[in-house]
Amino acid sequence: MKNVLSSLVIILLLFSISGLAQKENKEKKKWYKGNLHTHSFWSDGDEFPEIILDWYKSNNYQFIALSDHNTISMEEKWIPVRSDSLFQNSFNNYLNTYGENWVEYKRDSGKIMVKLKTYAEYSQLLEKPGEFLVLHSEEITDRYKDKHVHINATNIQRKIDPQGGNSVAETMQNNLDEVLKQRRETGIPIMPHINHPNFFYSITLEDMISLKGEQFFEVYNGHHMVHNLGDSTHISTEQMWDQINISYIKDNKPLMYGLATDDSHNYHKKGHKWSNAGRGWVVVQTDTLSAHSLIHAMEKGDFYASTGVSLTSLECTPEGISVAVAAEPGVKYTISFIGCLKGATETKELLSVDASQAQYKFPKDLLFVRCKITSNKQQENPIENMKYEVAWTQPILISN
Repeated sequence: MKNVLSSLVIILLLFSISGLAQKENKEKKKWYKGNLHTHSFWSDGDEFPEIILDWYKSNNYQFIALSDHNTISMEEKWIPVRSDSLFQNSFNNYLNTYGENWVEYKRDSGKIMVKLKTYAEYSQLLEKPGEFLVLHSEEITDRYKDKHVHINATNIQRKIDPQGGNSVAETMQNNLDEVLKQRRETGIPIMPHINHPNFFYSITLEDMISLKGEQFFEVYNGHHMVHNLGDSTHISTEQMWDQINISYIKDNKPLMYGLATDDSHNYHKKGHKWSNAGRGWVVVQTDTLSAHSLIHAMEKGDFYASTGVSLTSLECTPEGISVAVAAEPGVKYTISFIGCLKGATETKELLSVDASQAQYKFPKDLLFVRCKITSNKQQENPIENMKYEVAWTQPILISN
């Protein structure tokens, strides 16, 4: 009897120690804000990398990925400064900000040519351990006929050329496979994500469902031509997200997680006709500001996407989920729990609360659930008809 009691005491003590360790680990974790889709002069953006990074750093982002098209910004590249006053002013600002010792330029046939700084150079200049991280990235930009297939590879180690294919789905999978192959070969976490599926309505729900090995796509993209909301004949990216996960769960695939990104190209002209910075981001909960830590946390779903709403807490237990908003004075919030019941083929709103915090207890017949928080505060620089600030938590698979 004494041995039995001793064993019970030891088991209870171990549970207690484990619980305390989990609590301490959670308390050590921080929220890190970042954007995973940005463009510069290295492809079709209209600003120098350092200026862009400095904007994000000054606007309280902790990590940023410059994801230019089909380049990892490591080769030598010179660009002409166009005669347009916008670009002349951009160059003068760049030169005045960083100085003659940093900016390398020359005059050739009456034009100013500027040598772009590489990833190794601009990241070293702007990074600050524990405060600001620059992630190496590429937007692998491919096509099938007139359809656009764009996949970002975050923390990429070497350039991946577009792989092509005999259909949109095959083109996506071929490029995705190359990213995953590089991850296996290097042993380094490299995170692929599918960009703006409704850009020219190139990628269908069926194409997304066919993917193998993908966990991320853009439920919100801040470019002005991507049709996040769909139209009369195309579903929105949010509707697509839920349908993907209903199918993935049925096929025993990992859940698809939703990102919000800027896809910024334009840094001088601002408005709904331009793809500007500051429209969409992710906030990741992890213990270290590093590529490894951020990617591993995101692969566990430990993040939310936002166009303005911030959270103070997001807790999930086997019994339910609770959400608390960093409420702003005078702003009202609606917290909606959206999910799919077992056997259903569509999601529905399971609970809606007009408050800055809410809880949802999982019913026995629930398949998965996610949370959408909408405020009555208008976005500063919206696109489409997406006027109000929103946040999306990641879907949670219920196993009961």
